[in-house]
Amino acid sequence: MKIDDIDLLIYEKELYKQGIKFIAGLDEVGRGPLAGPVVAAAVILPQGALLEGVNDSKKLTAKKRALFYKQILEVALSVGIGEASVAEIDEINILQATKLAMKRAVANLLVPPEYLLIDHLTLDTDLPQQGIIKGDAKSLSIAAASIVAKQVRDELMQKLGQKYPAYGFEKNAGYGTKIHREALIDHGYIKGVHRESFEPIKSMVAHEEKIQMQGVLF
Repeated sequence: MKIDDIDLLIYEKELYKQGIKFIAGLDEVGRGPLAGPVVAAAVILPQGALLEGVNDSKKLTAKKRALFYKQILEVALSVGIGEASVAEIDEINILQATKLAMKRAVANLLVPPEYLLIDHLTLDTDLPQQGIIKGDAKSLSIAAASIVAKQVRDELMQKLGQKYPAYGFEKNAGYGTKIHREALIDHGYIKGVHRESFEPIKSMVAHEEKIQMQGVLF
């Protein structure tokens, strides 16, 4: 099945009619976790590319997502990845960090985009754009970006899981699962890995600072 026959191309088709060829779909992964960076991807697909079954990354099994990830890299005209670190998330907040990661993803595209289709958000940029609510289920370009971003972030969190096995990062991707929260209680938070502006880490940091202050005073 050609992607031109899929409803996911409704936004792209309209832009193609206007003579716009290089459309970058943007999405991010990692706004909600307690640990790890937020990762964004920008994907420019060629007109008439062949991609069957691509959809929102959250609806795919890990095996299917890995397969689609390889297909997207083979088919796409360009793919850009952008990250915002834990330190940046804590400094400027998760929303602004998400937008920063998206801007970096666009900047890392080898093919300059003419238009941006973005999941939910809009960016402070001169490039024409459209934010689409639940865009990863409505636009093929955004769906492809969702798959790429999740695959990249999951691989990153798997490496962190190998380095810090108690927290189960390879399975929970940094989200606050029972194992993760129990590890926080038993082992504490990891500086530079856990988001200190997110609870319960925020309270843990405040408690540490309080104890340190008491030590200074007494």
